[in-house]
Amino acid sequence: MAIRKIVTREDPVLRKRSRPIDKIDERTLTLLDDMYDTMKDVGVGIAAVQVGVLRRAVVIDIGDEHGRIDLINPEIIERSGEQEEIEGCLSCPGENGYTLRPMKVTVRALDRNGKEFTITGEGLLARAFCHELDHLDGILFTDKVTKMIDLED
Repeated sequence: MAIRKIVTREDPVLRKRSRPIDKIDERTLTLLDDMYDTMKDVGVGIAAVQVGVLRRAVVIDIGDEHGRIDLINPEIIERSGEQEEIEGCLSCPGENGYTLRPMKVTVRALDRNGKEFTITGEGLLARAFCHELDHLDGILFTDKVTKMIDLED
């Protein structure tokens, strides 16, 4: 497992649509583990594109009872409610702003063993799902910001 370089917003790869993962192999598992190691001390989620890999993979850990969540080829299948909270992004260091997201989100994905599952998150977890899955389609949180803020004030 390794810490990978995080791609920043200047890199055009962040605006590209990630491709599905056709086969879960040792390379896929290493990618997921590296992604987790890369983000675990500095964020709550990371998409493969943020480490320069255009594949539909996400790792999230908001520090709750769900623990680490690996999502392969994820898609949001249900959303409800509304929340407007502050977000930041590993690929946009120093930038923060309010975004409007669903309060509750259900995601369907494959786990690291290739088994399909669904998971529902509320609050921060719902926001993390939306934020990271947006990355897979070339969307940054700054595209959805309602108001940028400076957290240093």
